[in-house]
Amino acid sequence: MIAKTRHIPDGKKELKKLPIIHYLDAEYVYYPVTNARCPEGETCVVGGQFVKVGEVIGTRKGAFFEQQMHATVSGEVMGYEKHVDQSGLVVDCLIVKNDKKYEVHESIRERSDAEIDTLTKQDFVNIIKDAGLVGLGGSAFPTYIKLATKDPIDVVIANGVECEPLLISDYGLMMTKPNEIIEGLIYAMKASGAKKGVIAIKKKYTEIAERLEFMKNEYSDYDIRIAKIGNHYPQGWEIETIRSAVGISIPPGKLLSKYGVLNFNVSTLSSIYQAIKFDLPVLERFITFSGEGIPNRTFRARIGTLLSSLIDLAGGYVDEDKPKVLILGGPMMGTNVTRDDIVMTHTTTSLIVKHEEPTVEEPCVRCASCVYSCPVDIKPVQIMNAYKTRNKDALKTLEVDTCIECGLCSYVCPSKIHLTEYMRLGKRLVKK
Repeated sequence: MIAKTRHIPDGKKELKKLPIIHYLDAEYVYYPVTNARCPEGETCVVGGQFVKVGEVIGTRKGAFFEQQMHATVSGEVMGYEKHVDQSGLVVDCLIVKNDKKYEVHESIRERSDAEIDTLTKQDFVNIIKDAGLVGLGGSAFPTYIKLATKDPIDVVIANGVECEPLLISDYGLMMTKPNEIIEGLIYAMKASGAKKGVIAIKKKYTEIAERLEFMKNEYSDYDIRIAKIGNHYPQGWEIETIRSAVGISIPPGKLLSKYGVLNFNVSTLSSIYQAIKFDLPVLERFITFSGEGIPNRTFRARIGTLLSSLIDLAGGYVDEDKPKVLILGGPMMGTNVTRDDIVMTHTTTSLIVKHEEPTVEEPCVRCASCVYSCPVDIKPVQIMNAYKTRNKDALKTLEVDTCIECGLCSYVCPSKIHLTEYMRLGKRLVKK
């Protein structure tokens, strides 16, 4: 049966009712020295050294940028251990023994509104760079690079759509700290020179719209509006969000800034607010446990906390004798992991634990559901076949690089073919 799928169950209704547990009692915290975007890194502290909250403890190095690492607790540096990061890789991690005093480093200070008003574009960029800020919607792309663009920017979009099922981190932030999102948006507007700001949310989130509209009244000097856009998936994809929120169509692969637009996740804007106003890096994030294999809980914990400690706090696994599937991130775009000593990083917002149910992959029935559902109009099965024959030319012709890895092709496939994984493998093959 040919079917185009855009609306999928999001499973968020009950999760949104969960109380937020603020956890500050981790005995040790762990900081990955490298990550998916930064294959190299080095620390600048030694064993036995005492560090404070906000203190620089190392630098990760990417192909064309560097990202500073900061302590999120105060305590003693203990050495290194290997643990799993957000990408699912096992990496070296710096260990800090948490003294639970949370002493703030002397370099951290609050800026007055008058001082912020005098900041230049380069000042904003430098502060955000020094805070090590990255895209918190999942991309982990350095925020300062976006803001450093020389292209004229007309509008900054705050993306609060969070369209993937079971993810409620941005929802929790918008419900509890709408002022931080709006102020972060204003700072991004000032830094980029944009005259307009738009906060994009799902139409069905009336409670969020009411909070933001009420809070927006305190900032009447700025041209900011709330855009209520579609509830479908993947509405949160930046190109789809921009088209729906401001009516600008941007071809995949093109820089948004060339069209006068910058797009930031709402959590990223909150981190911009914290960096500009208080000189702070990202210290904490919301994370939700969901799925039938674990008690469903929402925590707010320090970056560097091991998820295994939060799992114990939640009550451990449900039916421990049953094999589990662990998904780090959302069910559509998340990463399968095989161990739970996962370090909470800037982009860790969800762990899904399911009871393992063996599935059998069957031959393609040529229903074309994957083609009709694909938001970027590529042909997943043809790409899969090209990958299986290692045909790089065919993969390029089929535009595998335009795949956004949204997971819809795998979701709609009646034959249970893991098409999204073939898309990932095809993209890697082309880059070799």
